[in-house]
Amino acid sequence: MPPTILISNDDGINSEGLHKLHEALKPLGEVFIVAPDRDQSAVSHSLSLYRPLRIEKISDNVYTVDGTPTDCINLAVNGILKDVKLDLVVSGINKGENLGDDITYSGTVSAAMEGALLGVNSIAVSLATKVNFNFEAPSHYSRMIARYVLEKKLPEDTVLNVNIPNLPVDEIKGVLVTRQGKRVYGEPVVEKIDPRGKKYYWIGGYELGSVDIENSDITAVRDGYVSVTPISLDLTNYGYLEKLRSDLSGRHG
Repeated sequence: MPPTILISNDDGINSEGLHKLHEALKPLGEVFIVAPDRDQSAVSHSLSLYRPLRIEKISDNVYTVDGTPTDCINLAVNGILKDVKLDLVVSGINKGENLGDDITYSGTVSAAMEGALLGVNSIAVSLATKVNFNFEAPSHYSRMIARYVLEKKLPEDTVLNVNIPNLPVDEIKGVLVTRQGKRVYGEPVVEKIDPRGKKYYWIGGYELGSVDIENSDITAVRDGYVSVTPISLDLTNYGYLEKLRSDLSGRHG
């Protein structure tokens, strides 16, 4: 039996990146699309618990959900495709990088994390640019890394976060396995006045800084490499665990 692959994203069903990913992965097996019906960027791992969700079948193996990327993966695994043994979840190809601390906000990465939580090997793929998107390299490397994961499998509770420079394939220097980098946030909030004289606000929209950390995803992409970062769903800070345990365990006040 050919592998079965579920793809989703946070940019929505009409995103060029999603359809390029579909084309790239079709040679590997049967591909299902379950994606948000609109842009859901930066919704993180939000799950809709207090309203009903609606699913629309667009065509064979293609569905939209009026919810978040996490909703899409959850509904796909536990509902739409509950009788299908999924071999792989791939989220992307995101228009914009998900580097360093970006992953805490990312709907793209969170869709892959939901796949891993539900027991399916999962990958998130992002193209590191905000303009002039070239999907040639992301398509190539998405297929390559998906094939690797289908063959080798991933450890439990692990997601691969893949970020690809916006360069032609022949200008990319190769793949680097990296650690998560560090962003510098603190963007100004933009205050405006609407026609009725009420204040409203915009968050974001500025270029983010970063800390120069050796072997990080940020430096790899900056230097022209594809970054592949293994992310653990276990968020425990093991470096601090023993100190905190010795300081607080057994205390009552």
